[in-house]
Amino acid sequence: MRHAVIMAGGSGTRLWPLSRVGRPKQLIDVVSDGDGAHSLLVEAYRRVRAVVPDGCVWVCTAARYADQVRAALPELAEGRLILEPEPRDTANAVGLAAALVADVDPDAELAVVSADHVIRPLERFAQVLGTAFDALAERPRALVTLGITPTAPATGFGYVQRGAPAGTEGVAEAASFREKPDRPTAERYLASGEYLWNSGMFVWRAATVLEALADHLPESAEGLARIVAAPAGPQREAVLAEVFPTLPRISVDYAVLEPAAAEPGRVLVADLDVAWLDVGSWPALAHTLDDDGAGNAVRGLAVVLDGSGNIVFSDDPDHLVALVGVRDSVVVHTADVTMVCPVADAERVKQLLAEVQERHGSQFS
Repeated sequence: MRHAVIMAGGSGTRLWPLSRVGRPKQLIDVVSDGDGAHSLLVEAYRRVRAVVPDGCVWVCTAARYADQVRAALPELAEGRLILEPEPRDTANAVGLAAALVADVDPDAELAVVSADHVIRPLERFAQVLGTAFDALAERPRALVTLGITPTAPATGFGYVQRGAPAGTEGVAEAASFREKPDRPTAERYLASGEYLWNSGMFVWRAATVLEALADHLPESAEGLARIVAAPAGPQREAVLAEVFPTLPRISVDYAVLEPAAAEPGRVLVADLDVAWLDVGSWPALAHTLDDDGAGNAVRGLAVVLDGSGNIVFSDDPDHLVALVGVRDSVVVHTADVTMVCPVADAERVKQLLAEVQERHGSQFS
């Protein structure tokens, strides 16, 4: 049966001070549509529900977010919330999800999607996700990654290179994976037409990714097997709390996909030709906000006079943010923090948060 797991454990430090340790970006209502504002997690749930059956959507998140996730997704089926005791990077999070899904459905086909993305149109995403699942019928041992059709020579994303056709329309063998390139390299990738942005979303059989972990990351595979061997309930939770924090911290790309790509035809890439936004920074989030007509992206009570190119966000309905003569700046107001920086320095917000923590501890984290 087809399943999907939404990875929703990140803390979103580059969206501070809106995103906090206690309430990360995926749980905040930052996406607007005709039905009003909703969270990135709800957005991700809606996407996968178009493809997988009721009861087959899972969410993997940090244990401290359990109650917030349940409140955000009351329709999530019982037993479908996977809680990480502490972060151990994506190889272990994906492996834990695969192990738990395989425990209830040994023949499960599993999509791994992120709670950080806004994707339009939803119908096209559903079609490509279905195509990626279909590719498993042709190549049951395949590891399929979803590659975003690039629209610019982006330097902030990893890339995957298309190889030979894989027998399913819109799917090719992955010839190589490339790290975040410099600008000239990214321009060459775009001009070649051979490269896609690596979305960090995957489709595979749960048993297949567990087999790949056993081959390439045996320490994690052995730990995950110990966890799932314990009976579901308090016993398994106890083993999870003991074992999971000891697993080696590594991404699924480094641990599984790149080594597996050395085996011809093992890793595939499906073309995902959609409008894709990875909401990982304030300039990215700005695309989900309202335009005030003067080139400012705004959410909340704000007035901008003689200013443009600004990103203004306030989560206090009784507090007015007023700007005059300000351009190309990020201005964020929350109940306990006001943050201002040039848009060009938005990637330094994570560094700023580290300095705040150095001076004030966890008070404003």
